[in-house]
Amino acid sequence: MKRLLSGGTVVSGKGTKRADILIDGEKIVQVARTIVCPEARVMDVTGMLLMPGFIDAHTHFDLDVCNTTTADDFTSGSRAALRGGTTMVIDFACPNRGESLHQGLTLWHQKADGKTYCDYGFHMTIDDWNENIEREIDDMYAAGISSFKMYMTYPAMMIGDELMYKALKKLKEKGGICGVHCENSGVINALIAEKKAAGETGVSSHPRTRPAALEAEAVSRLLRIAQVVDIPVVIVHLTNEASLHEVEAARKRGQKVYVETCPQYLVLDESVYDSDDYSHAARYVCAPPIRTLDDQKALWRALRRGEIQTVSTDHCSFTLEQKEAGRGDFTKIPGGVPGVETRGELLYSYGVTTRRISLATMCKVLAENPAKLYGCYPRKGVLRPGSDADIVVYDPQADHVIRAEDMVGKAGYTPYEGFVTRGGIAQVWLRGQLAVDHGTVLADCSGKYIVRGKNSL
Repeated sequence: MKRLLSGGTVVSGKGTKRADILIDGEKIVQVARTIVCPEARVMDVTGMLLMPGFIDAHTHFDLDVCNTTTADDFTSGSRAALRGGTTMVIDFACPNRGESLHQGLTLWHQKADGKTYCDYGFHMTIDDWNENIEREIDDMYAAGISSFKMYMTYPAMMIGDELMYKALKKLKEKGGICGVHCENSGVINALIAEKKAAGETGVSSHPRTRPAALEAEAVSRLLRIAQVVDIPVVIVHLTNEASLHEVEAARKRGQKVYVETCPQYLVLDESVYDSDDYSHAARYVCAPPIRTLDDQKALWRALRRGEIQTVSTDHCSFTLEQKEAGRGDFTKIPGGVPGVETRGELLYSYGVTTRRISLATMCKVLAENPAKLYGCYPRKGVLRPGSDADIVVYDPQADHVIRAEDMVGKAGYTPYEGFVTRGGIAQVWLRGQLAVDHGTVLADCSGKYIVRGKNSL
């Protein structure tokens, strides 16, 4: 069946224009000022903004971590994502230390296939490096995985500078892209030991043992390693101004560096950790931690200038009951916050309507840039003929209050409780089907695994 979205304003990375969109099956077939198609079912979207379906390139669904499992699996997490305008997620396939990449990929397909509401892909986590894993890299590309993840913290996942250098050299051969979690693990461990020795085991010690300087140091070290290899890298969930300065220095040297940040770093500040109520403060524990208001301002400024390419969520949800594991020892709090359901409305409300960023920038960082960076453009990330009909219909007049009781994710809370939005998501279309209508998820688990190619950003 053909469908015609009539009367809306189409948003792209270049700006906005009044245009109709004609859909035939799963694809967009025409975008024009006025479209007449008698056989199409007409949907009046006058006054609405039509954006490409959002892509969240950093989620953790059904992940075993901290002796527990995330509250959201692929079914609940992707349902929440779709309700929030995200029509594709890229999660992290995580083989355990000693397992092959193939084992990790097989497990993640078992977790996701036939159980996911939106379209999806996987990054492959590299938490070990040897000849066998090196040989598997080619197979990952053949399986549609063109992006990888490494850690500079967490002993169970980090591989150290020497093996990171070797892994990056292999990825360079294939033209791949790698995202890196940048924090200085050794000094963080020393700071944790100091806090425990002093009896300072509450939530407020979490941000103090993971200061911005240790993130910036790791960013600098990664970028110097990448300089020697001569490979582009992605800094995931960058949080602060000092780290941005390290990226700027690398770019001035001629390096290509891509930067991702997250909504929690754009709209929250470190005061969330100061509450005397453990359960309130613990819900914000994530790594890297939420930073200062000055860092928040620096991130918005970098977004406006195009220095940050993507805004993902690092959605890693735990219930408040799960967070109780760290009462009396902040290092045992499962780290992560929910975010897939609120990202688009937060960026529009606290970025676009406050004139911190433009609608075009919002479109770039939520859709166009991640589609290009992670090898699925122009199938995803843009509203043009031939692209998948993934469309967010945004109503600028539908202001509302973000409340946990309205969320469909399984965390049971939202870090943005009480935030007032400017407008809201009216509809979400996934490959030509109306998947969400005014907050009600109509879709079933019909998400497709998306085979991805190389970075084109």
